[in-house]
Formats: sequence, structure tokens, C-alpha cells
Amino acid sequence: MVLTNCKTVGTVGITTRQSPSTNQHCLNTKSFTQLANFAVLLLALVASLPAIAAEPASDKIQVNNIDQLPRFNYASTGSGTELVTDAAKFAPLAAQVRADIEGVLAKYDIADKPTLRDYLGTLVALDMLEGKYDEAEKRIQMIRALQDKPADKLTAYLSAEAIVQTLRKGLEPAPSLTVFQSQYTGLINPLPWDVVQDNIEQTKGSWEIRSKNFYLGLVKETVDPAIAKTGQLSGDIARTIVNVRYQSEVILPFKEGMITVLDNYINANRKEKADIWAARDVDISKEPNLSPVVIAIWDSGVDTALFPKQLWTNAAEIPDNKIDDDNNGFVDDVHGFAYDLYSKKDIPLLYPLTDAQHSAYPQTKSLMKGWLDLQAAQNTVEGTALKKRMASLQADEMKPLLEDLGLFGNYAHGTHVAGIASAGNPAARLLACRITFDYKLIPEPPTLIDTVRSVEAAKETVAYFKKAGVRVVNMSWGGDQKSIEEALEANGLGDSPQQRAEMARLMFTYNAEGLKAAMAMAPEILFIPAAGNSDSDVGFTSDIPASIELPNVLAVGAVDQAGEETNFTSFGKNVKVHASGFEVESTIPGGERIKFSGTSMAAPQVCNLAGKLLAIDPSLTTEQLIMLIRLGTETSADGRRFLLNPKRSVELLKALRH
Repeated sequence: MVLTNCKTVGTVGITTRQSPSTNQHCLNTKSFTQLANFAVLLLALVASLPAIAAEPASDKIQVNNIDQLPRFNYASTGSGTELVTDAAKFAPLAAQVRADIEGVLAKYDIADKPTLRDYLGTLVALDMLEGKYDEAEKRIQMIRALQDKPADKLTAYLSAEAIVQTLRKGLEPAPSLTVFQSQYTGLINPLPWDVVQDNIEQTKGSWEIRSKNFYLGLVKETVDPAIAKTGQLSGDIARTIVNVRYQSEVILPFKEGMITVLDNYINANRKEKADIWAARDVDISKEPNLSPVVIAIWDSGVDTALFPKQLWTNAAEIPDNKIDDDNNGFVDDVHGFAYDLYSKKDIPLLYPLTDAQHSAYPQTKSLMKGWLDLQAAQNTVEGTALKKRMASLQADEMKPLLEDLGLFGNYAHGTHVAGIASAGNPAARLLACRITFDYKLIPEPPTLIDTVRSVEAAKETVAYFKKAGVRVVNMSWGGDQKSIEEALEANGLGDSPQQRAEMARLMFTYNAEGLKAAMAMAPEILFIPAAGNSDSDVGFTSDIPASIELPNVLAVGAVDQAGEETNFTSFGKNVKVHASGFEVESTIPGGERIKFSGTSMAAPQVCNLAGKLLAIDPSLTTEQLIMLIRLGTETSADGRRFLLNPKRSVELLKALRH
């Protein structure tokens, strides 16, 4: 199964939908012979699924799930790098991509706004590259009309709009920089700071580290290998090439002007949003008669040394003797258990770094902090150092840098989540379950055998949780079929996008149904998934576990310090509570405290509240827990946000007990 930890947004992929850190458990074509029986099982499973409802009478084909969208395939006329840099090689591909996207929009009735925005965004890129400025402006307005988040509705494609206004004057990019700044200033300055602050700061921080080599490095390391292996380009890769060429050729020449305008706007308006969360927080350290509550951190690993008084302990296991003392199938599982990248049982609860990785940890941690500081428009030593590093970065240096940041993000993620989940609750007993995410830009080849292992591991994990008395599980990770297709293509597996879709569909269905069945077997446990950081509808993308509908699942979206929806948070009918996921401070391995952003940081705050409610009243059922959490929330005027209020939920519980 392809798993992506829902960690701090932008730390690794930057231009991608999510971090490329993935745990691949998919399909290896070499395994077909020995796994023929398993293939039959999968086919039987898919055949047993409900048939797709007949299309309503309409001129267009109804699309209610991302898997219903058509896949496209293009013959390779060069590497991704050549297509991005060579206008002659790019032009035929651009024409095909345009025709296909326009065909999709004409033929299909797509219910999902983010998908429509993505298609329109590619057309904007093509329009700008071809000098079709009137068409670009019309599509920009269409994209804004499809935005639901207030800040995105105001800020989407403002730089492109300013460039259109500039290039219409017939000037070359370099001498028109002052014209661009004037146009961009006119669009930026009237914006309400309290609404757009986060978007503006993140836009400035993101552009401060981008360069031609930045883009070429990404293409060289992630796109070129896939094209070399398959001799083809999928629709996804083709759209990536279009957008990279657009960013490189159209946007980058105005980078310095953009940063100047944004910096001026920030300096003129900067005031921190009011933080609503401190007043809502509940610390139960002084509450009498608390009951221990076991909270599982199903994540990338936990530095248990940081939580000496808040750990679940398996008294039947002798530490560090390399023996399964209690014969439960796990060795040295004193405070939890672990699985490696291939879903095989492992021992360390914190990802085991090599000596070289340990040595690089301080430097990589500094780079990570620099990126986070830039995202928050903070002028720090680390941020300055990162900008300097990125300015001199060569294309072939991109891969090691991004993989180092990916490794660090995975290494720190679970501990950061654990710190949030256990804060202010001396009764919390953390049980660590480490799953391992791949931090490589080209992940391990997907394998069928690992699909089987991942489902078996999920079943074992939930069974372990039940036996250990776990009541709450934090799940700040996710996976979807599209990611499996991308992993297959990256490794040159499958003859076409259609075949990869079929392979991925089988893998994803097996995993999704297996995970759901495992969670359904533990109704006494509340599972709390993060919604994800892709600004998508988890129902449309079928992202698991966030899209799993069970009475013991409560998915969480992210808002900022003022309770406004973040620009990255995913959403959907299954996302029924929102918590702070913006610059949330917690502990990372070694004990340092750092601020991360992401739905990964929002989910453990709901987990934290659930743990406190159970510590006060361990008799609460899962249904009662969810009721107390949801009754305590405040619904926004637009009905999109359900803001967590721990203080109110605890007060409701106390009122009900008397």
C-alpha cells in the first residue's frame, strides 16, 4: 500500500501535492507466478464490489470519484528535462495535453472542484506560454469561482494575473520588472490581511528558494527516470512538464519583483492573528482520580525516552534481550512494536538512522527549520542559510537535499505527533507503533507480496491494540490509488496508464478493504486520521484512512491559529472536526521543540482531547466520545469548519456526570 505521512506541508516536495515520502506496498510484476492465487483472490474481491450506478440522462459522463477520470498516454519525444527546456520538443506535447484536457472538460461532468481547478490550471499555464492572455484571464476567474476557502478565492493566480497585465504591454520580462511590481502591488495591497496572511507568507517563503535549477533538479530526478523506463509520458507527468515549463519560463523571471511586493505588503500589515487555541485548551494535570488511558501513535516512530512517565508498558516483556518473552509474535515490545518498509516486524520504535544520517541530523534539522521559518515569513539565521544554499544549488544536488529533508521529516514526525497527543494529560499512556515511510524520490518498486503483508500488518496492529487496551489511535498518514499509479510509473511498471490504473485499483481495493475490516473489528477504539494536506476532497480521492466510513472513525482537518481553514487541508463529508494545524509546537527526537504545520498536527489534538475525556471517565464508549468531541465544536458560518473546543467538551462531560 502506498502510504504518505501527512507531515508538515511543503517540507520536501514543495511543488507537489504532498510530500514524496511514501511507504510503497503495491505490485511487482515479477511476483505474478508465485502469487497467481492471490491475483485470483483480488479479482474475486473486485468482482464482488457494487457495480457503478448507471449514468443519469445527461450529455456528459458523471464523475464522482477520481478513478472514473480517463488516463492519457503520450509517446516520448525526449526526456522531461528536454521537454521543459526545448520549445520545439515541448510544442507537440503541449498541443496534445491541451486537446485532451479540453476534451475531458467537454465530455465529463466532474463533481470535484479541486480536480476542475487542476485541469484549468494546466490550461492557464498553456495559455500563458502561448501568449493567449485573454483566455488565461478567463480561466483564472473560473478557478477563483471554484475556490471555497476565502483566502484562496482572493489570492489564487494573482501573480499570473499581474504577469498578464505586464506582458500585454509588449515588454520583455527583464525590463518590465518595475511594471510587474506596479501591477502586482495593485492586486496585493487591497487584500484583507486577516484573511490572506498565511497564503501570502507561504507564497513568499516558497518562492524565495525556487530557481531554474530547482525545477530542473526535480524533473531530472523524478520525471526523467520514469520516461526512460517506460518510453512514455502519462497524463500526470505531461501536466507536470507543462506546469514546470510555465513556472520556469513565465513566473521565474518575475520572482524578485514578486518577493519584493509580498515583503512590502507583509511589513506594512504584519500583525499576528489572534490565537483562539490557548483559551480552549484543557490541562488535566490537577484533576483528581484520573484513569490511565492507552493512546496508540500509529506513525513513523516515537522517541520514547522523551515521555518517561507517559508510556504504556508491556510488563511481560524483558527489555532489550532480543527475545519474544510473552510469545505474542513481537520481540522486545516493551512500549510498542514496529514494522519496516516492507511491513516486516522490526524492533526499534524510532527509525534507526545510520551513523552518517546521525551525523547529518543537526545540519538537516537546521535546513528544515529554515524552510519552516521562510514559510512563516520569519527572518532567521536558518532561513537565510537555506536561501543561500538553494541559490547555489545545482540540478544534480536536488535529490540528496530533498531525500535528506524527507528522511528528517519521517524521523521527526511520530515523536512530534506523540508530544501533541499527550500534552497536559499525565494519565496518557503512549503505545508506539512504527510504520516505515520511504523517503526516496523514486520509491521502492511496488510489490504484490508487500500488499499482502501490509494488510496482515494492519490486522496484527489492531489486534495488538485491542489486547493492550488501546482506546484512541492517532493516524497521521494516508494513501490513495493515484499514488500507487504514480509509484508504478516511477518504477517503469505497467505498459500504459490504463494498465497501471488496473493494477493500482486492485492493490488499493485490497488494502482499503483490509484496513477498514481491521478497524471495524475494534469498535471500542476511536481511530483519528488526519485528513491530508492535498487540498482535496477525501471522498473523491478515496484517501484512506480519512475516507473510511465507520462509527469509530473521526477524520480531522486543519485550521490556523485563528480557526481559519488552511490552504493545504483536505476536506469532505468525513472530515467532521477541525483543529490547529498551523505552526504547532511539539517535541522532536532528542528533545528539541519545533513548529510543524499540517493535518498531522491537527489530528493528535483531537486525540489529545479524546484521551483527556477517557482519563476523566474511562467508561465512555466510542460513540459517547465522538458525541462529546463534536458537541463541543463550533460550526463556522459557511458550514465548512467544526472547530475543536476541548474546554467545552470537558465541561459537557462533567455536567453529564453530575
